[in-house]
Amino acid sequence: MKIHPTPPGAVALAIDLGGTKVDAALVSSDGGIVSGSEARASTGATSTRAQIEGAIDRVAASALSALPQDAALVGVGVGSAGPVDLVHGAVSPKNLPSLRGFPFIEHLGRMLPGTPAVVRLDGTCIALAENWLGATRGASHSMAMIVSTGVGGGIILHDRLISGRSGNAGHIGQVQIATREEGTSADDATLERIASGPSSVAWARARGWSGTSGEDLAADAARGDPVARAAVVRSATAVGQAIASTTTLLDLEVVAVGGGFTGVSPDYLDLVRDAVAESMVLGYAADVTVAGSTLGGSGPILGAAALIHRPEALGAAPQARNTPRRRSLVP
Repeated sequence: MKIHPTPPGAVALAIDLGGTKVDAALVSSDGGIVSGSEARASTGATSTRAQIEGAIDRVAASALSALPQDAALVGVGVGSAGPVDLVHGAVSPKNLPSLRGFPFIEHLGRMLPGTPAVVRLDGTCIALAENWLGATRGASHSMAMIVSTGVGGGIILHDRLISGRSGNAGHIGQVQIATREEGTSADDATLERIASGPSSVAWARARGWSGTSGEDLAADAARGDPVARAAVVRSATAVGQAIASTTTLLDLEVVAVGGGFTGVSPDYLDLVRDAVAESMVLGYAADVTVAGSTLGGSGPILGAAALIHRPEALGAAPQARNTPRRRSLVP
């Protein structure tokens, strides 16, 4: 990650809205974060709509206060937890129930009149960031994944971000990779429910492990605790199986895997790669490269900035339709 005391030329305001926090920063056209522009505020499932809107406004104002006099603000890029509704510029983050249907583009228009604004699913922003500056740079067909409190991702095909009909393409965490057992929900069979940090901790605790956090799980797995180690292997195996399925479907070249939970064990990515190899059925898909993210925690912000600085990679945005849909795209 580059830090610019004084950025060259065009600068984007980048905002990343998640279930527990909202981040903002100014990013230059070569991917450098403007010194002193990074800001963060808490969100959370119990936050009211007004509280979250206030947090967004505060981090945006803080970031903009660091705009150098000789730099031009050329747009606002927003990566948001989903689902999103790109037709209406709205978001309904699953873990922020009070923000359902929040008209993000309209809100930014009031905050910064006349400044172009683009919103996309946070996972797709991460895919853009990795393709712009990170582990999938130079690849025309790639996916980026985050394994952390949740599991998210985004896909690039033929050098273009894949958004889908509503903007929600890339929700790899909600792909079902396990057979549903009787009495369980569809959510129970998803990659996120199996592989995320909190889910792995809960799985281990249900089997007698006494720790309470991902850090505890990492420490006990390193000491050889069989349940903690099994939880790590279970997570990595699920991620590998999801990569194998997606690669077989889309013929990917490279997949970047990042997020805090990937650090739960030094061999986590090796376990993912082993699972990919064991899960492949067709030879062409076996050539996929699984790489660790090179962007660290900056990926979401850099991806939001890429919405402004790399418009050629966005592809076509979903358009409003005249025909009614049977159900809402944002539950």
